[in-house]
Amino acid sequence: MTAHGASREAFAAARERLDALTDSTSVDAAQLADELAAVTALLDREASLRRVLTDPAQAGEAKAELVQRLLGGQVSGTTADLVAGTVRSRWSQPRDLVDVLEELANIADLTAAEKSGTLDDVEDELFRFGRIVSSNTELRAALTDRTAGHSPKTELLHRLLGGRAKPTTERLVTRLVTAPRGRSLEAGLESLSKLAAERRDRAVAVVTSAVPLSDAQKQRLGAALAKLYGRKMHLNLDVDPEVLGGLRVQVGDEVINGSLADRIEDAGRRLAS
Repeated sequence: MTAHGASREAFAAARERLDALTDSTSVDAAQLADELAAVTALLDREASLRRVLTDPAQAGEAKAELVQRLLGGQVSGTTADLVAGTVRSRWSQPRDLVDVLEELANIADLTAAEKSGTLDDVEDELFRFGRIVSSNTELRAALTDRTAGHSPKTELLHRLLGGRAKPTTERLVTRLVTAPRGRSLEAGLESLSKLAAERRDRAVAVVTSAVPLSDAQKQRLGAALAKLYGRKMHLNLDVDPEVLGGLRVQVGDEVINGSLADRIEDAGRRLAS
């Protein structure tokens, strides 16, 4: 999430409160995620309400009390307290509050996956689903059709992912598809994938090779990249026969090209110059 000034500080404080809550074994992180997503949807619809809750002229305690009155009985006390604490902060602009609550919902879901030992699977499934969407124009059109209601999209995703992907993956993708909030599907999936990696303080490396890598090759590559970047690295693996040989590795905006096809192309450019 991109935030500046007061909103960045508010997000950091909200993230600390969320982490403290989800560290407790008594808190159902998946339920917390669903309820935060519901609050996000409410504030996304109600522009006047989010303006009131981010109005710097209003006392933080008054805004927190308003949240408790609105949400009391609608969500758990844990969720209401978290949102109330969040609106006490100062915000650069009203939309930032909605962005932060949405990210907190996603983090809570990923925390649930981490607790159940499925976070690695969720990371891989998000990446692979993104690859499927980018290569299937009909599927992408169905999932991004603005004239279609939520139910058909939810049913389609359940047919695609239900029983094949982890429940966390299905929840995250369904929320993204049914409430894109101005983002492209590809951008949303990439953001979720990065958030999943950050949950373990890892960077994401998208590795494209001509043939599948062996387990030993994956381990060597992961160790080499971790040493290069100074942090743990999660590998999202893709196979593209056009690479011809070697590897193409992308970490964030940086591309490390070691493929034979790229070396041939580079050699051709040098000969032509």
